[in-house]
Amino acid sequence: MSELDSIFSDDWGEDHRSGLVAVVGRPNVGKSTLINAILGQKIAIVTTKPQTTRQRQLGIYTSEQAQILFIDTPGIHKPKSVLGNYMVGVAHDALKDSDVILWILDASAPPTTEDENIADLFGRIVPGTPRALALNKIDLAEDSAGFTAHFAQCEHESALPICAKDGRGISELIGCLIPLLPRGPRYYPADQASETNLRFLAAEIIRERIIELTSDEIPHAVAVEITRFREKRRSAQIEASIFVERGSQKGIVIGKRGDMIKRIGVESRVALESLLEARVNLETRVKVQKNWRSNAEFMRRIGYRLPKRGRN
Repeated sequence: MSELDSIFSDDWGEDHRSGLVAVVGRPNVGKSTLINAILGQKIAIVTTKPQTTRQRQLGIYTSEQAQILFIDTPGIHKPKSVLGNYMVGVAHDALKDSDVILWILDASAPPTTEDENIADLFGRIVPGTPRALALNKIDLAEDSAGFTAHFAQCEHESALPICAKDGRGISELIGCLIPLLPRGPRYYPADQASETNLRFLAAEIIRERIIELTSDEIPHAVAVEITRFREKRRSAQIEASIFVERGSQKGIVIGKRGDMIKRIGVESRVALESLLEARVNLETRVKVQKNWRSNAEFMRRIGYRLPKRGRN
């Protein structure tokens, strides 16, 4: 808990619980969807494409009994670039920092080698940390009990069926997590749901729309940098640079006669106006940054917190 800079609240009882819960799993199992559902608001972008989450984000759930600090993490996978190494490193660091691990599994599909590797990872780097399993996507599952049995050998306090999309099982999941947390105070005001700043959220929302509206290699090859963010009383001026790795990708993002970039701009602006509750003037520029996912210096420039020498 030493990383938290917030002022402790005096409003907590003797049995009040608080702590960091790392939400982990392989890509596209519904980690961000679950955190958004728990908080009742969007703090993390969600798409149908895997490996959408790239950076660590904090979601803050507060009740009379507890304050749970959920760490949303990138999906754990076999990395193929500096960006991939960074994403997996973010997830590993979250595990090491956590008081409790919440492992999300996709109950609608058979267990994978990636799931097995994650189970092994727990034993190697955080063997003593309490953990719970959440079997997500039960709306699509035929046999979540069989899934639970498959991982019976992996130590966990509980295995709860949930559906992050419609909220089933979420209250039971919260009830399971609270007793696993250490006793402690509130670290954030009760009405605060995230540490994420608006500039970062704006970039993420634009990236979300690009991921959903394009296909092929574009989702993994795109990065967004907010170069200007100026808020007035009831309006905001936002300028964004959209980076891809090749000229052909730039053509896809712009589209024939600029149709795609116009659609990206319109949908991003609507989402940003809902977030900011203000009129938004959004300008975007598409640029080529060759092989940026393997360029640690460039990644640091646009906001990825890589160590000086990157991750091996």
